[in-house]
Amino acid sequence: MKKLLLIGIIALMIFSMGTSAQTKNQKKGILLVTFGTSYPEARKVFDNIEAAVETNWPDIDVFWAYTSGFIRKKLAKQGIPIDSPSEALAKMGEAGYTHIAAQSLHIIPGAEFHDVVHTVIGFSRIQKRGGKTTMGRPLVSNHEDLQRMARFFTQQLPVLDDEAVVLMGHGTHHDANIYYPGFQYYLNDLSDRHYVATVEGYPSLDNVIKQLKKQHIKKVTLTPFMSVAGDHAQNDMAGEEKESWKSQLETEGFDVDVVMKGLAEYDEVVKIWIDHLKGAFDEL
Repeated sequence: MKKLLLIGIIALMIFSMGTSAQTKNQKKGILLVTFGTSYPEARKVFDNIEAAVETNWPDIDVFWAYTSGFIRKKLAKQGIPIDSPSEALAKMGEAGYTHIAAQSLHIIPGAEFHDVVHTVIGFSRIQKRGGKTTMGRPLVSNHEDLQRMARFFTQQLPVLDDEAVVLMGHGTHHDANIYYPGFQYYLNDLSDRHYVATVEGYPSLDNVIKQLKKQHIKKVTLTPFMSVAGDHAQNDMAGEEKESWKSQLETEGFDVDVVMKGLAEYDEVVKIWIDHLKGAFDEL
């Protein structure tokens, strides 16, 4: 019995020594992945996310990657090089990072999010033995996320009886577009005058205008349902051209106000991304 106990203790010591050595050799890093923006003012908003990450992980290096090739090329011409997700992961691997938590700053789990997931999976397969890379979920991807966002907007932008709020989402041809009408359902649970519409998906602004007229709404507040107030927000939403959402609503007789703030400017929203990153980081 004593012999078996001694063998067990020795085995435990060997295992502990091995685990300690593995932990000691780990080099952890965080990669933040976003669609990106070429607007200097909008890019500054990413500092808010990075500050939150550094507050939670003060000893971990933070890197960035943009999924949009168009924006990366545009910024490169301005002398601002930004890595793609695959480039960033490769550089981190070369720099000796063995354990990487990649966090998506996309809004829904659409095509771009899944492209990053595939990139992370591919990188994981070529990592050295013992290395690991995980992926954090985008902003809204489950019941709790949608509830939190619905509560946030209905509290952040309250309305009077003849007012409404319209959130501008990007929209996508990917199946994940279902998250937008899904989010509308969660909004309806709390308010009948908070709407989400999309630039390139469903529901559209026309769908929402029909509802606004039925409710005899007089004033509409427009705000982005995007991480930053970039090109879509500045031009498609609030531009002076007749095709902009602001112009279309004014043509229909609505008084229009604009809140030009991307989601990353709100600490409450950033916390959702941080919570998702915690999940990815804990998996390391």
